[in-house]
Amino acid sequence: MSSNLHPMLNVAIKAARAAGAIINRAALDVESVRISQKQINDFVTEVDHASEKIIIETLLTAYPGHGILAEESGKEYGAKDSEFVWIIDPLDGTTNFIHGFPVYCVSIALAVKGKVEQAVVYDPTRNDLFTATKGRGAYLNERRIRVSKRTQLKDSLISTGFPFRPGDNFKSYMNMMGDVMQRTAGIRRPGAAALDLAYVAAGFTDGFFESGLSIWDVAAGSLLVTEAGGLVGNFTGEADFLEQRECLAGNPRVYGQLVPIVGKYSKFASAGDKAAVRQAATADAPATDTQDTIEGADAAEPAAPQADAAKGEDAPF
Repeated sequence: MSSNLHPMLNVAIKAARAAGAIINRAALDVESVRISQKQINDFVTEVDHASEKIIIETLLTAYPGHGILAEESGKEYGAKDSEFVWIIDPLDGTTNFIHGFPVYCVSIALAVKGKVEQAVVYDPTRNDLFTATKGRGAYLNERRIRVSKRTQLKDSLISTGFPFRPGDNFKSYMNMMGDVMQRTAGIRRPGAAALDLAYVAAGFTDGFFESGLSIWDVAAGSLLVTEAGGLVGNFTGEADFLEQRECLAGNPRVYGQLVPIVGKYSKFASAGDKAAVRQAATADAPATDTQDTIEGADAAEPAAPQADAAKGEDAPF
């Protein structure tokens, strides 16, 4: 920890490193970790819970009057009416973790009056610490980071996340990915959205897009991107995206080129764009799948939002 950092960021770093130590110990014998399933393909482990517990304890010991919004426990802990809310994903990339695939992280953000002002994304496998304070820039291991300088989408490496829940619109997503893929140097799917955003901030990738994300997946990473000189929003380019389950990020030039490509697949797209997507999907679909495809463009992830709504995601602050 550094005396030059904002004191609240220092506490978040302490919490993230404590959680990372728990994750690293468990990774030594991942086969023995107890796993349960929240819904199909959506896993939680005892490590998620232990990591979340130490984060919350560390934050509330320092700031007992602050609120908490955490992936596993929701708003169970912390003050209920505070203007300061810590947004926590104790282990982003759980599916990677339980398979021993070393791409996962701890994500902690502090929102003040609904705006993210502090951010930590910690990769325990590499001991990489990404941090940001609003107005003070973004850092990787205390070294200032900036988004990439690439200006052409055709030269860019873009990361994404594949749909994996029942009810996700697979056909629409595959069409969107195909539209992006043919215009870029490559697409990657690492499997941890918070780390994907940190990599955009560091210039390791040039852009990122994914739907179905929750606020704890993107809160910290979004501040890293903007403090590194990038842009982040929903698929249509609107900046107020944290609760909208769509995330698009990139350096300014690449972001600007991605918006017209992925924007027409947004649930906030214009009626004309949605009609064009339906028409294109219908033209490409086998005859037996035509009706499903027509309906697909407007069938916005029914299963996942319903499951999340039960956990109170619709009003995170």
